[in-house]
Amino acid sequence: MKKHKLEIIGLSYSQTQSGAYALVLGETKGKRRLPIIIGSFEAQAIAIELEKMKPSRPLTHDLFKTFADAFDITIKETIIYNLVEGIFYAKLICDKDGKELEIDARTSDSIALAIRFSCPIYTYEFILSAAGIILEDSEEKETIEFSIDEEIFAEDVDEPVSSPDDLTGLSLKRLKELLQEAISGEDYELASTLRDEIELREKKS
Repeated sequence: MKKHKLEIIGLSYSQTQSGAYALVLGETKGKRRLPIIIGSFEAQAIAIELEKMKPSRPLTHDLFKTFADAFDITIKETIIYNLVEGIFYAKLICDKDGKELEIDARTSDSIALAIRFSCPIYTYEFILSAAGIILEDSEEKETIEFSIDEEIFAEDVDEPVSSPDDLTGLSLKRLKELLQEAISGEDYELASTLRDEIELREKKS
C-alpha cells in the first residue's frame, strides 16, 4: 500500500472541542491537510520540541527518547495506519540491532516522538481520502505558514521560577506575565533577568 509523507503544518487551540488542540498535518507532495484533535499535554510536548525549548524537567516523551537511546533503539518512521469512527491509529516502526519492530501508539504520542527522533511521518491514501481536506486559496495562505498557538504553553503558568535557567522552558507570553508579577512584587533582580530574556527572544523573532 502506497504511503504518503506528511509534515506538520500548524498547531492551535481547537474551535470545536474545549480543552483540546488541532494538529494539522499536510502531505508533502499535495494540498490535502489532515486535522487531528489532540490533548493539551500532547500538544505541549509537540510544540516544545518544535520550538526547541528546554523544560526544566524532562517530559514523558523526552524520557522515552533518552531510554531508547540508552538501549540503542531508534524509531525509523511513524505511520498513521487506520481511521475508525473518527479516531486515528498509529504505530512506530522501530529498529533494534537490525531487527524491525512495530509498536502501537496514540497518534499524538507517535508524532511527538517522531519529532524527537527526526523520523518521517506517513499515512495511507484511504485515510487522506476519508479525512483529508483541501483548503481554499485564501485559507491556504493563512495556514501554510507554520504557527503555534501560545495557549499551548498555558501549563507553565503554575511553574515557579527559581533560577534564570528555568526561563528556557517558558513561552514569551508567560515571561511577560512573570515580569509584571516581579515588578508588582518589587523583585527587581528577577524583573531584570526576565526583561533581558524577553528582549533576547524578541530580537530573534
